[in-house]
Amino acid sequence: MPRCNSDSVSVTIVTVTPTTSGPLAGVRVVELVGIGPGPFAAMMLADLGAEVIRVDRPGGGALSVAPAEQDILARGRPSAAIDLKADRGRETVLRLVERADILLEGFRPGVTERLGLGPGDCHARNPRLVYGRMTGWGQDGPLAQQAGHDINYISVAGGLDPIGRAGGPPQVPLNLLGDFGGGAVYLVAGVLAALTHARSTGEGQVVDAAITDGVAHLLSMIVSMQQSGGWGHDRGTNLLDTGAPFYDVYETSDGRWMSVGGLEPQFWAAMEATLAQHGVTDLPDRNDVTQWPDLRERLAEVFATKTQDHWNDIFAPTDACVAPVVPLAEAPEHPHNRARGTYVEHEGLMQPAPAPRFSATPATLTTPPVRPGENTREALASWGIDDVDALIADGVAVQN
Repeated sequence: MPRCNSDSVSVTIVTVTPTTSGPLAGVRVVELVGIGPGPFAAMMLADLGAEVIRVDRPGGGALSVAPAEQDILARGRPSAAIDLKADRGRETVLRLVERADILLEGFRPGVTERLGLGPGDCHARNPRLVYGRMTGWGQDGPLAQQAGHDINYISVAGGLDPIGRAGGPPQVPLNLLGDFGGGAVYLVAGVLAALTHARSTGEGQVVDAAITDGVAHLLSMIVSMQQSGGWGHDRGTNLLDTGAPFYDVYETSDGRWMSVGGLEPQFWAAMEATLAQHGVTDLPDRNDVTQWPDLRERLAEVFATKTQDHWNDIFAPTDACVAPVVPLAEAPEHPHNRARGTYVEHEGLMQPAPAPRFSATPATLTTPPVRPGENTREALASWGIDDVDALIADGVAVQN
């Protein structure tokens, strides 16, 4: 889900018990729930062994991408609803912070400070706390207080302009590049790195994870190529942006697609040899850039002669770097994904399995997504909050 800086307030808490499986067993995390990269980061921590408790604002409020019971980003952790604007609600969260290793928040700069839950407030209660902040623009800079979504962040970071075909507009890469690649993954890496420091020194710190920073960092290789003359300024004319006909997609006779990634000479040679076995021996020279338009046209003609399944049967045994473009709805049934369990059905919901994989401390899926506030009583009690019934009776916390 594209992420927008927002003043709306909700909370999620990520904790771990000794019985939890995964390399993060024993780590406790508090997440102030936003949308997009924040919940994804919390999901990752839960997948890796963190026992997660979500504390949502009463009545919900965070933008949802799916019905609560199908929102995969909310898996692995119960939900408690707390009114953070109430003094006792804020105090309840600070009591949780005392027991936590990490806090995650995803609001505009200054929101948690105004709530009395900023880094200073939390570190006063727990100096060892790692305080992770997830925003699009970062905690400072001229755009820090401006609303935005994934598409805006990757635009300013330089990640959107290079993506697309020659002569066409930039193409939006879903929200994978910004929200999740440059945002959530960097937040998780940052808080875990800071946790290592906190555990060795006893000193917590603030991690400022900005999507713009993360996307720029992801562009390191492209920036290197550009500065060394190996990447031009015009989109769709370079090695990895469909400029090269041997790194592109081609439509098959049944309206599907094959991806061709024969960058290295040996892989291209394998593709040529495979096509030659099926009567295609007239491919233009890929080493002659002037022949690239002809090569692209010829490859398009060739792939249009057979179905995707036919081409897959031909290329699957080879090292030609040719693979089918699998529709998302069919990805769980691809033989490779099925063999590795890349997608799993858990609690009646098909979903991506935890990643990466660990030999000694395997990650496993635990609880399914729940409604905001569905687990308020048991979730808070499991963190040692002993006045849950009073909080619920007074409306500071809500059990849905």
